[in-house]
Amino acid sequence: MKRVLTAVVLIPVVMVLVFLAPRWGWLFTLATAAVAALAAWEFLALAERGEAKSPRVAVLLAIVALFAASYEWPDQIPAILGVLGLGLLVYCAFRTPIEQVLPAASTSIFCLFYVGFTLIALPALREQTNGPSLVAFLLCVVWAGDIAALYVGRTLGRHKLAPRLSPGKSWEGAVASVAGSLLAAGGLVALARWMANMDSAKLSYPEELGYWLGLAVILNIAAQLGDLAESALKRSAGVKDSGTLLPGHGGVLDRIDALLLAAPVLWYAQVIHQRF
Repeated sequence: MKRVLTAVVLIPVVMVLVFLAPRWGWLFTLATAAVAALAAWEFLALAERGEAKSPRVAVLLAIVALFAASYEWPDQIPAILGVLGLGLLVYCAFRTPIEQVLPAASTSIFCLFYVGFTLIALPALREQTNGPSLVAFLLCVVWAGDIAALYVGRTLGRHKLAPRLSPGKSWEGAVASVAGSLLAAGGLVALARWMANMDSAKLSYPEELGYWLGLAVILNIAAQLGDLAESALKRSAGVKDSGTLLPGHGGVLDRIDALLLAAPVLWYAQVIHQRF
């Protein structure tokens, strides 16, 4: 029940942020940066359990700077990421005990990439021509897959998917997750076409249905891999959840782990599709 209530509160808030007028794009970027900062804090807490004591405040400032700079200069993200990564290396070299420089610098730079760079894809996607529709597609496909995997896996799961990484996940749940994502994608495209007939352009999916269904499968696989990767990180640190901020969901990192891979995958898929 806690899981359901938390979702009921958060999902409308997220969708309002996604579909706000274009002039409020900075608010969506700010909200995404705040989520990234919370997830980074949890990740660095996990890393400390593995004896990697990174400078948390410096990493959070680097992530916020990455979002701020990408908002102003979106075509310079690789260069900005490089400058911030090197800055964290220098900071760790001079501000941490010498025996901690290597793990601290490695963890700090990885956190910047794993949580910051990946979530930069969300505001970047939203700035596309049909950006809010793309972000809504991403979120609904990932959420639907997660819900289907949870309930089908608990009820029918018999064959373990990756017991070393996440003992609770099953092949039955993974297949149901793909089916859930496909249903969400089909439903969104159908809704967009119905709205177009009503002279509404709030949702826009101009390509053929097959493109969006194929994209839903790719995003679902990326999301499941992201979930498993975060599970591996938690098991390495010896914890079940990354935090306790979201009742029924664990921490922020637990809630967005699937998006950390799915969001950049959608971004690159769109770039490739536009080029070819």
